[in-house]
Amino acid sequence: MQIRWYFDFISPFAWLQWPKIKALAATQPVELRPILFAGVLEQHGQKGPAEIPGKREFTYRHVLWRARQAQAPLRFPPTHPFNPLAALRLCIAGGSTVAATDAIFEWIWGQGSAGDSIAALAPVAEQLGIADPVAATADPAVKARLRDNFDASIAEGVFGVPTLSLDGRLFWGDDAHDFAMACLRDPSLWDEAEMHRVATLPIGAARKP
Repeated sequence: MQIRWYFDFISPFAWLQWPKIKALAATQPVELRPILFAGVLEQHGQKGPAEIPGKREFTYRHVLWRARQAQAPLRFPPTHPFNPLAALRLCIAGGSTVAATDAIFEWIWGQGSAGDSIAALAPVAEQLGIADPVAATADPAVKARLRDNFDASIAEGVFGVPTLSLDGRLFWGDDAHDFAMACLRDPSLWDEAEMHRVATLPIGAARKP
């Protein structure tokens, strides 16, 4: 089974799912694919939770509560939302490995440090052995890989982050991880009659654009 994890460092829910993805990657290959969440939102004509007053504050409180329930560290960076391009490109420059992904997530969400510029991420780059992070993240191959990741996510139908793809079957969000693992253990779960029925359920009413 081909397993891909689409994520953006801007998402605290991706940080909460990350330990589970690391554990999964220790048992079988998982392709880590950093993508720009803002691009996904634009593709689908949506706003992010942090762009909607009220929902923003609730989301932050909710994710803090979920972290406490999971006994996981979580400290918000100085500003949020922030521009994650530098972090995404640094991850790709580091090979999109578990080590690179882990270091960047830990810096932003474990320590609550800024991840919105190469200057802010300089200690992480040093930790990863990237001597010239400015040049590394400006490499056309790195930028192209980020675009390719995004294109692949849209081709698969990704509509949010984090999303775990199991042979193209998409599981959105940290709270869907147990569902994903159940389907990984027993793929026939996805193909049950009721699962198919609800996937093609007729729309009874729709908002006018």
